[in-house]
Amino acid sequence: MGRKADVPDTPSAKTVRMLERLIAFDTTSRNSNLELIRDVERYLTGLGVDCELTYDDAGGKANLFATLGPVDRPGIALSGHTDVVPVNGQDWSSDPFDAVQRDGKFYGRGTCDMKGFLAACLAYAPKFLEARPETPVHLCLSYDEEVGCLGVRKLLADLARRPVKPRMVIVGEPTEMRVVNAHKGKLSMRATVRGLSCHSSLAPQGVNAVEAAARLTVFLSDMARRKAQEGPFDEAFDVPHTTVQAGVIDGGTAVNIVPSECRLAFEFRNLPQDDPRDLLAEAVDFVRREVEPAMQAIDPATGFTFEELASFPALDTEPDAAVVTLTKALARANSTSKVAFGTEAGLFAADGIPAVVCGPGSIEQAHKPDEFITLDQLAQCEWFLDRLLDHVRGG
Repeated sequence: MGRKADVPDTPSAKTVRMLERLIAFDTTSRNSNLELIRDVERYLTGLGVDCELTYDDAGGKANLFATLGPVDRPGIALSGHTDVVPVNGQDWSSDPFDAVQRDGKFYGRGTCDMKGFLAACLAYAPKFLEARPETPVHLCLSYDEEVGCLGVRKLLADLARRPVKPRMVIVGEPTEMRVVNAHKGKLSMRATVRGLSCHSSLAPQGVNAVEAAARLTVFLSDMARRKAQEGPFDEAFDVPHTTVQAGVIDGGTAVNIVPSECRLAFEFRNLPQDDPRDLLAEAVDFVRREVEPAMQAIDPATGFTFEELASFPALDTEPDAAVVTLTKALARANSTSKVAFGTEAGLFAADGIPAVVCGPGSIEQAHKPDEFITLDQLAQCEWFLDRLLDHVRGG
């Protein structure tokens, strides 16, 4: 996306320093994010802002919610996750947890996804406070988005108990500052197959768990082909139909042993008008009708169990919704977009808080070695926040 003519091409020193500060925390999802959250809490309380933390069940991770401005009325939430994906096995040219600037870019894990957005929002906190806004700006920082949008569910449960909650939310995932009003949902599952082991020379006496899992894999592949051919379709998405994929299969110990166990992980990435649980029910019904009877004729203890690994709903905000209209005005955008990747926005919307996605950086850089965000994208985000500042400013 090209830079608008009146937008600076470099961000402020405050945003740069805040980005460097955030990147230095290794908040890979397997780790705690509390050091980062406590650092942000100290920063905001130093500005006179009250922060509310919502912890996971183990107490090792937390969300942060803070309001800039009056707390007695609903405002505009700026939301982002604090966790990042692992760097293991990736070839980085610099320390991934040290933000390095070169060639008009900041390199580091999370620069794009999505600490660049958080850095700009936090750097602007003093400006929002100085403006004495009539409409409050809420800051929402969550944990464990990268492993199933887990933390934001706790945050939303906490918000539901509050007398006042945000009236809209802008989730700052990397969209190159385009306004995204719809994205796909996701349901990922694991099927565990219990077979009956025996020597391969006596294979008919056993129940081959790998073969049973393979039958489900073929069924899912046929389902994926059907969705690609029959739809439903939405050409605004880069992949205009629901996708189905078997991603991981693991089973067996040796070629001369009929395998007694196999695990198959698969996922549905659905258009808003498609229900992934209907597709799951179709797959489970196939297993119950077509696969398990032959298995259980040999051993009644054999069969499939299914467990949910992760899910989040699709986002489908109406193009004329207030949150879309406002975000387009702030970004000076004439249109909206739809994306295949998922975000926490779908959960906000499902909980009754209208949502869009709009943030700096490109999703093409997310999760890769030498992840980066360009300086001009950070500057565009600041320009966006300047316009939000004018929108909420008090008299």
